[in-house]
Amino acid sequence: MIHEVDEALQGLLGESALAASGVEIVFDAPTRDWAARRNAPTVCVFLYDIREDVTRRGSGAGEVHDADGYVVARRTPPRWFELTYLVTAWASRPQDEHRMLSQLLACLTATDALPPRLLTGTLAALGLTVDLDTAGTGLDAPAASDVWSALGGELKASLGVRVRAPLAGVSRPTAAPVTEGLVVRSAARRPSVDPVPGRRLRYEEVDDPGPEGFAGPRERLPAPARRHRGGRQP
Repeated sequence: MIHEVDEALQGLLGESALAASGVEIVFDAPTRDWAARRNAPTVCVFLYDIREDVTRRGSGAGEVHDADGYVVARRTPPRWFELTYLVTAWASRPQDEHRMLSQLLACLTATDALPPRLLTGTLAALGLTVDLDTAGTGLDAPAASDVWSALGGELKASLGVRVRAPLAGVSRPTAAPVTEGLVVRSAARRPSVDPVPGRRLRYEEVDDPGPEGFAGPRERLPAPARRHRGGRQP
């Protein structure tokens, strides 16, 4: 699921004006060594926090159907996770970086959810909305200053982007649907006695199910009258 969110974010940012100007989009950790090796305008989308949204955890199991409508598996509900990214712009001049950040901000704030056309794999199969929150005040994640300190670099202007994405549940295949009736045959213990013909369960006056089994024609008897309380007939 995480790599599918990365691909969707890369596709979203690639549709902005940054892609036309030759800006590279990477998902590397912006460490001091990485910054020293950078030699071209770059947008870095660094994933630094993953945590589950327990308020959206469900229970039970859903049914998975095939093309004919039969139930082929049962799947547990998806579990939702919040992926928090640190988005930064890298160029030779601060003015160029701020211009790139401005374009990123305009692109990301205009999108409340990742477009379905950019979703792949399990995200596309689930068909659920993948929310996107940019520069929000309620980001429950480590502060940007703590992230920069852990990376060993200097504090830099950045955008906090949080994606709420579902992780597909576990699917367990079910047994194949029953297509034939149950027939009981009894055999004598002594070889000299002929075996009793097969008898169909739950149906009266049927000695042999025949070659067609339950698919064959049969006579249905009228249902018995229901008794009222007290044992009297209606």
